[in-house]
Amino acid sequence: MSHPPRKIELLAPAKDYETGVAAINHGADAVYIGAARFGARQAAGNSVDDIARLVDYAHIFGVKVYVTLNTIVYDEEIAAVEQLVKELYDIGADALIVQDTGIAGMDIPPIPLHASTQMDNRTVEKVKFLSDVGFPRVVLARELSLEQIKEINTAVPDTELEVFVHGALCVSYSGQCYASQHCYGRSANRGACAQFCRLAFDLVDTEGRVIEHDKHLLSLKDMNRSGSLEELLDAGVTSLKIEGRLKDASYVKNITAYYRARLDEIFARRKEYERASLGKSYPQFMPAPEKSFNRGFTDYMLYGSKEGMTSFESPKSKGEYIGRVKFVSRNYFTVVGGEFNNGDGACFVGNDGKLHGFRINRVEGNRVFPQSMPQIESGDVFFRNYDCEFERQLSRPDAPRRIGIFLTFSDTAFGFCLQATDESGVQHSVEFPFKKELARSSQRENIITQLGKWGNTPFEVEGVDVQLSGGWFVPSSLLAEMRRTLCDIILKNRRSAVERNDMRLKDNDVEYITTKLDYKGNVANRYAQLFYKQHKVTDLQPAFELEGKEGATVMFCKHCIKHSLGWCTKNGKRPPFKEPFYIVSGDGRKFRLAFDCKECVMRVVAE
Repeated sequence: MSHPPRKIELLAPAKDYETGVAAINHGADAVYIGAARFGARQAAGNSVDDIARLVDYAHIFGVKVYVTLNTIVYDEEIAAVEQLVKELYDIGADALIVQDTGIAGMDIPPIPLHASTQMDNRTVEKVKFLSDVGFPRVVLARELSLEQIKEINTAVPDTELEVFVHGALCVSYSGQCYASQHCYGRSANRGACAQFCRLAFDLVDTEGRVIEHDKHLLSLKDMNRSGSLEELLDAGVTSLKIEGRLKDASYVKNITAYYRARLDEIFARRKEYERASLGKSYPQFMPAPEKSFNRGFTDYMLYGSKEGMTSFESPKSKGEYIGRVKFVSRNYFTVVGGEFNNGDGACFVGNDGKLHGFRINRVEGNRVFPQSMPQIESGDVFFRNYDCEFERQLSRPDAPRRIGIFLTFSDTAFGFCLQATDESGVQHSVEFPFKKELARSSQRENIITQLGKWGNTPFEVEGVDVQLSGGWFVPSSLLAEMRRTLCDIILKNRRSAVERNDMRLKDNDVEYITTKLDYKGNVANRYAQLFYKQHKVTDLQPAFELEGKEGATVMFCKHCIKHSLGWCTKNGKRPPFKEPFYIVSGDGRKFRLAFDCKECVMRVVAE
């Protein structure tokens, strides 16, 4: 017995309405956007009215809109959360991405809740619990390997699994980073992360000897799993997520279009998978992820821990590799291996181990004239982190996304009928009364021509079937009016075609994975307390934000500094310095590094 194709979702970020539309136009099957409050990116908030506009546009194509309410909530904020959720439900938002389990117990309408990666979803047991209590989708931790994802899917085959495939990486397990709160009173679990992990540190041993100086020891490269999409689908993943709710429209266009093309190529070969929305996108550029902001790329832990995941020299964008310096003159240099353009931004790693950038004033052949001459040497490796010509292409107006329709034009007893069948197989029709008269010549070609003029609408005609019982005269004005009316009908029908999957979490008492929750449980309100007590947690401590802990672990990382420096004990290596090691920030803050080699976890402990 054959099964219907599994619908696969490309999920793109939306900083605002305009960026969300850009994501949709360039192939997203769903977008996620922050509301004015309670999102994990405070700088990416949007009004309910703007989200409503995005929902209205998205639903034309069957694209879903998820709203991020993925912060922990304080008791005094519960009423505001309840009101916001009711408003989001009323405008047709398709789901909420939440971190705080307390939201499920609040007085909210039956809108689907997706378990954010901020819930720390990295074990079979945790995901199984979330599935058992009714979360229809779980966003998995970025650190999971392909084999771990497969294992989770086997355990919860009916629960949708969402994974990140592209974008910036948090070095700590999501939802388990307290460094920003500890140092600056800015909680990552409240959407105010100060990006502690992108700072420069000294690495020192217990005797105070400096091992590494002024390096970005916690800064990871950016994720790029575009080469592993097919394996992720086969592992059971439903939604492929691009990180970046603070990214601009150019970034979102480029990365979304790139992944759209990669997925469509897979779907053309693998008929057991199909895209989750309608319409074809027409990018006005050739997508190239290396041309958008990136710190270098890694597939991270998908195939286990490996070298080359870090970006110690800088947390800034490297961009794309161009080539090496061949010759350096007083006011120009030559590069072998690639070409720059006037106005490009370039960078290189200098002798000090730091990333240095500059703007290119003009290019003559292979001679590059910077605005000001950097301290470069022959043999230095160069990158382009701003492609002037590519950005110009990205700035062009979007080509509209088009849903294919097949038209049938026929006559009735009282006039004419125009019917459209869209690419999902849904039919839409309009009938106009009209006094029929025989024409002097064939009307067929004019009917096909006039009905093909859908202009700047979300539809494109893939064929017209003319089925007339006689050689009737059909004026162009009538055809135009029928076409416009039918377009309005299809738009109305398409917007209402997205089904609302009302649901609530199950009212059961299935046991949580532990009976004791310390500050890492992120329990900050009475409803979260009730949730865990209902699920047999007997020892509950308040969130770190409510009651900071002296000497607490403020980060839990799969990234291991010892491994990155070639001192992995599992590989039989020993560091030539005396442990424990410490990282010291530029303002003098000191943190001890604790290594759990059995679990391959590095903990950053506040001193």
